[in-house]
Amino acid sequence: MDARRKAMDEAYSNAAFIPGGDGYPARWAAEAAAFRAEQGARARLTVSYGAGARQTYDLFLPEGRPRGLMVFIHGGYWMAFAPRDWSHLAAGAVDRGWACALVGYTLAPEARIATLTGEVARGIAAAAAEVAGPVVVTGHSAGGHLSARMACADAPLAAEVASRLRRVVPLSPLGDLRPLRETSMNETLHLDAGEALAESPTLLAKRAGVEVTVWVGGAERPVFIEQAQDLATAWGVPCHIAPRLHHFNLPDDLARADSALIETLLGGL
Repeated sequence: MDARRKAMDEAYSNAAFIPGGDGYPARWAAEAAAFRAEQGARARLTVSYGAGARQTYDLFLPEGRPRGLMVFIHGGYWMAFAPRDWSHLAAGAVDRGWACALVGYTLAPEARIATLTGEVARGIAAAAAEVAGPVVVTGHSAGGHLSARMACADAPLAAEVASRLRRVVPLSPLGDLRPLRETSMNETLHLDAGEALAESPTLLAKRAGVEVTVWVGGAERPVFIEQAQDLATAWGVPCHIAPRLHHFNLPDDLARADSALIETLLGGL
């Protein structure tokens, strides 16, 4: 491995720079399973929105009629995880009377990132067909990228969904994909120059009328803070840097109905 690729791999590595980083996936899975058990009949799991095995979403419903739909898109560098690893992050929205859909997508290398953008848009449309009212979208890391893509003017959202989309809050988003072509991950992602340009929200226009706040942890790897700030600057929107939070615990506040993150997503709607 040449020095440049080694440096780029290190720049985009997270677990090695977070104390106990390797233990987070097991914790997430346990918390997600516990939340699903608590929800019982108000959880609709593995609902298909397409023919692909991973083209599914999990929908969690509040007591009573939902005030709207919050969508969460998981991370994992487009190569790992599934909606069920993150069920617990629906808690904050559900506790505030919102439905929450966790949308899955095909993982690389089986699909290219451009394909995933279309899959997520279709998943959101399917979930939105079940829940009336405003739609807000968030996602973390690679899911932050995909949530930001939904806020782009060229996002392949159905017109009915686009008309209901109120807010998008990308968490630690990868807004510019061009640097990833220099990492070892690209042996799996297969990003070429054209796709990196076409799928980078930082290089694309924001959809008019959609409120966006970019969210990133103050203790994250420098490239993630730079990526967040660059996206916010390109779109002329706020960038909130959450003090002391790192890449793996930044999404935790989605589980708290009274958190500043949930208020940014749902407050006043």
